Amino acid sequence: MRFLGLRIYDIRLWAPRPVTADTWGQAPLALELAYARTLYGSAIAERSLDEMRRQGEISASVAERWLGEMTRLFPDVKEGDRLTGLQQPNAEARFFYNGAFRGKVADAAFTRRFFGIWLAPETSEPSLREQLLAGAR
Repeated sequence: MRFLGLRIYDIRLWAPRPVTADTWGQAPLALELAYARTLYGSAIAERSLDEMRRQGEISASVAERWLGEMTRLFPDVKEGDRLTGLQQPNAEARFFYNGAFRGKVADAAFTRRFFGIWLAPETSEPSLREQLLAGAR
């Protein structure tokens, strides 16, 4: 993932079975982001919420709750750090920082919207989505 030519992170999709554009929301999968620069966890959370809103309206109360959860779970990162999200479809999202469990969000709507940042048709990075879905392993 690049922004204005600067590498922000590398991302990998892990899944026990092939994931397609039609099945990503029902598939257990993991997305691993390996960061290439320092970012504040709060900024990651805010940008994530902005990207989740691309998939449809989110009420103010839900947005506030989701932002609070992400702010709690997403630490500040530096080059080489890894954040991994594990999607349990229709159930929850679990998050890991450099392999250590950080916590979970037991909310199916949050889970779908969060992983939809990269995998939903409404993503802001359609070419990245295409690469992730083509390279699922």
